Amino acid sequence: MSTTVIRNADWAILWDREQGRQVFARDSDIAFAGNRIVFAGVNYQGAVDRVIEGAGRLVMPGLVNVHSHLLSENIGRGVTEEIANPALYMSAVADPKPVFLPGHSMDTATALAEAMRAATRMAIHELLTSGTTTVADLALPYDGWLETLAGTGIRAVAAPMYRSAAWVARTGYTVEYDWDEAAGRRAFKAAVEAMEAAVRHPSGRLSAMVSPAQVDTCSEELLRDSLTLAEERGWPLTLHTSQCVWDMLEITRRHGKTPVQWLADIGVLTSRMILGHAIFLDHHSWITWHSKRDLELIAQSGASVAHCPLVFSRYGQMLESFGGYRRAGVNMALGTDTQPHNMLEEIRLAATLSRIAGRHADDTNLGEIFHAATIGGARALGRDDIGRIAPGAKADLVLADLGHPAMRPARDPLRSLVFSAADRAVRGVYVDGREVVRDGVALTIDLEDAARGLETAQAEGLASAATRDRLGRDAATLSPLSLPLAE
Repeated sequence: MSTTVIRNADWAILWDREQGRQVFARDSDIAFAGNRIVFAGVNYQGAVDRVIEGAGRLVMPGLVNVHSHLLSENIGRGVTEEIANPALYMSAVADPKPVFLPGHSMDTATALAEAMRAATRMAIHELLTSGTTTVADLALPYDGWLETLAGTGIRAVAAPMYRSAAWVARTGYTVEYDWDEAAGRRAFKAAVEAMEAAVRHPSGRLSAMVSPAQVDTCSEELLRDSLTLAEERGWPLTLHTSQCVWDMLEITRRHGKTPVQWLADIGVLTSRMILGHAIFLDHHSWITWHSKRDLELIAQSGASVAHCPLVFSRYGQMLESFGGYRRAGVNMALGTDTQPHNMLEEIRLAATLSRIAGRHADDTNLGEIFHAATIGGARALGRDDIGRIAPGAKADLVLADLGHPAMRPARDPLRSLVFSAADRAVRGVYVDGREVVRDGVALTIDLEDAARGLETAQAEGLASAATRDRLGRDAATLSPLSLPLAE
């Protein structure tokens, strides 16, 4: 087994087990053999087969993205960014989402799968080149899904979604539910098969996460059985919860308690649970509820929250606040959810919005948010071998260029990376000891081919949008250009 050493890194972010925190280190060597780190510190003396020059580099652990939807969101680029437009938000007859996303317009299952593969590859290219080495893909399984994830070289958590009810927006301004428990059970069974296949995948980089879709679309029985499966297999469990006002209102209408309180009462709010978003809890300023217990319940249960600030900021919504959740004792993790899939941008926005929501510049700090993007995500996924540079951890490493103009001066290179340079300074990425990004370009993905696939899928969806919109509106009406075309 060959050994590679990154020699004399100007700056490194190492995991200090005694302090239980990430720390800066100067003039460090990081050595890895196969897919494991064997040394992180000063002056590595062991055998070396390959040396990577660390001068002028920041070496940090790969980021951990616990919540993303890779198969569809990039196809909405240039279309869905201003989705708060009511014409977009409640346009479809069968599901309250834009009518031109994959699944609506593809004539054949083959064409649909091709579009999803292209979207997934494009999203993972963005993730890798912004320093993400682990991603959880909350997806609907499609032909070639697992092979597409594995082929990109990223460490992927396959999270096939299923639910008992579909959202329906017949009027365009209310959400209803079409319940079909039998269909939900069939989807659950298919999801189990997909997760088992992920765990068996020969790449060794795929794992599984149990993913009932939303708190308001899953029956109590399906949620209980999901937790049982997660406990039996040792897998994490995730569920979109309190992601919007309507699911808060719907669960309180059904049960007289908040979604978090209902999950706690039925016994599925446990340390295995990752709550997707968990924004509209009973303390949120948009919610007028008599209790203020949700944060305490989450913290006591050991559950985690997947925070994805960018997409909700488009709706004028934000979590109140990241610092407040941390002070309550909640394990925070980060995700991208939708495009752009850029974790460094999510970290930056998480810091900014927390200060706005907390109404104080000291509501949080970059160290806390970086912890969430690395250790917090690893903990949420039940892992202690990712999100850190330490002997025994996986060799998931990111090298950033300290010489990039946006990184200079490099007094605090993490601040410079997050608040100024972002992915522009990411030069190299290793996953499982394998180089997957060199000179800022992913080596494992044909980016031009993925982009062409996205363009084809979007064009087909836009061209036929009117046939699926409840009012027969075309794409130009549903999503007008941000500026008018010159006459």
